[in-house]
Amino acid sequence: MPRAVGQHNPDPRRATRFPVDFTTICESRKDGEFNVKMTNVSAHGCQLVHEVELDKGDRVVVRLPVAGRIEAFLIWSHNGRSGFEFERVIRQDEFMEMIDKIGHSIG
Repeated sequence: MPRAVGQHNPDPRRATRFPVDFTTICESRKDGEFNVKMTNVSAHGCQLVHEVELDKGDRVVVRLPVAGRIEAFLIWSHNGRSGFEFERVIRQDEFMEMIDKIGHSIG
């Protein structure tokens, strides 16, 4: 679809990421429920550490406080770390409340 002059499509990978240390549960059709550790998060996606074998394009449901269950798809994976993009952007007010609940790691 053509874009208007001066309109840009922001890259969700450039969104501000917050370092976190948060354990939660993911669900996938092929693996069911499994534990993951979230190491960073933005309103557009997150990085997860996991032991389940996942492939680029796989979809999971991530359980998050405030935002609830949110579907995400695998963008990249390397040595048990994977980057996921959320199917929907988490609203700013929900995102800030979520960060307060899960704790934001500094440094």
